[in-house]
Amino acid sequence: MDDFGWARRLVAEALGTGFLLATVVGSGIMAAKLAGGNDAIALLGNTLPTGSILVVLILIFGPISGAHFNPAVSLVFTLRGELSLSLLIGYLAAQVFGGVLGVWAAHIMFDLPIWQLSTTVRSGVGQWFAEFVATFGLIATILGCMSWTKPSIPYAVGLYITAAYWFTASTSFANPAVTIARALSNTFAGIAPTGVLGFIAAQIFGAIAALALTGWLFRQQLAGRA
Repeated sequence: MDDFGWARRLVAEALGTGFLLATVVGSGIMAAKLAGGNDAIALLGNTLPTGSILVVLILIFGPISGAHFNPAVSLVFTLRGELSLSLLIGYLAAQVFGGVLGVWAAHIMFDLPIWQLSTTVRSGVGQWFAEFVATFGLIATILGCMSWTKPSIPYAVGLYITAAYWFTASTSFANPAVTIARALSNTFAGIAPTGVLGFIAAQIFGAIAALALTGWLFRQQLAGRA
């Protein structure tokens, strides 16, 4: 990745995370409106735009910031020595800030109150384990593609999230910034604030576990491409 400077990298992370959240929340609102009470159709209508926009956003912003859009991903790259601690802090702030703006943008587009708190309860061992699995798989996907076929990362991440929406009980948030932002939307994609800390803890543990395992599994390839 070329050196684009802090400002451009942070703006790329904020914009990318913002568009991601606008897509997650906006498509959830639209899907719920059009599905006529059919939750399966609504979830499908939420899933496909999310997976699709991830491909687009990673292709656009990847060369600038690495297109993390996710504190768990940024943490992993910091632990790998590829992102400084100071830049990690900047990325985290940009991701959360961008995510909240993206949620508010979705509310404005659909004529909803900008400030909301979700009442959708997502908690319990099953939900937390689902977030652990979802984030573990996301990090493994990224590091695996870095080892073998780096140009495939945008497509692999988009496809993984599309699948994980359906095979995880939590619908695969797999992202602390997404979790925080979705707590501010009392819509189809929301999560009650009381469930945020549990989700984030599971996501961080999942990311670290994936880093540890892939560090052993792909160590020669990752070392050669670092």
